[in-house]
Amino acid sequence: MAVLPLVYAPNPIFRQKAVPVETVDDDIRQLVDDMLETMYAERGVGIGANMVGILKRIIVLDLQQDGNRNPLVCINPKIIWYSEDKSQMEEASLSFPGISAVVSRPRAIHISYLDRDGVEHELEAEGDLATVIQHEMDYLDGRTYLDHLSKLKRDQLLKKMVKVQKFGHVHGPGCGHDHHHGHDHVHGPHCDHDH
Repeated sequence: MAVLPLVYAPNPIFRQKAVPVETVDDDIRQLVDDMLETMYAERGVGIGANMVGILKRIIVLDLQQDGNRNPLVCINPKIIWYSEDKSQMEEASLSFPGISAVVSRPRAIHISYLDRDGVEHELEAEGDLATVIQHEMDYLDGRTYLDHLSKLKRDQLLKKMVKVQKFGHVHGPGCGHDHHHGHDHVHGPHCDHDH
C-alpha cells in the first residue's frame, strides 16, 4: 500500500464527475488500499477518489468509533433512497484545509455499491455514517460540501481557506482550533476530534 498525494482546492477536479468502475480488478483493489492508507495517514474519516486525483466512482470511509478501524469501501455507490427529514452536522475536508461548515443533509439513506471484491451490497445508514457517505459521494459528482451553502457563506469560507494556506490558522467566529489539519471530518454525537 502507498500514501497517495492529496489534491487541494482550488483545483478543477472538484468540478469533474468521476466515471463508473467497469471491472473490480487488482488495479482497482490496489487503488482502494492506497486510498484507505491515505485516509488513515491523513487522519481523515473518508476520501472520494477525486481527492487523490482519480476520476473513478470510489469512496472509502471509516468512522473509527471507539478507536477501532472498520473500513467501508464503496465502488460505484448509488443512493436508492433518502429520508425527507434532515440532520445538520459540521463538516470539513482534507482537500479544503482550515475551514468547516454546518451542512444540512438527509438524516438517513439507503445505498447500493460494490465492495473491494466486486460483490454488490446494499446498506442503510443514518446519522454520522449517512453524512460521511453523502459528503464523499458529492466529490464523485463534481460537488463539495461547500456547494450546500449560500454563495456568500461559501465565498467567505474560501477566502478564509486562502488565508489559512498563506498564513496558517485564522481565528474567528466558530473557530474550533482543530480544523487546520483539514480533516474530512463530521462533528457529531460520537466525535472525539481524533479522527
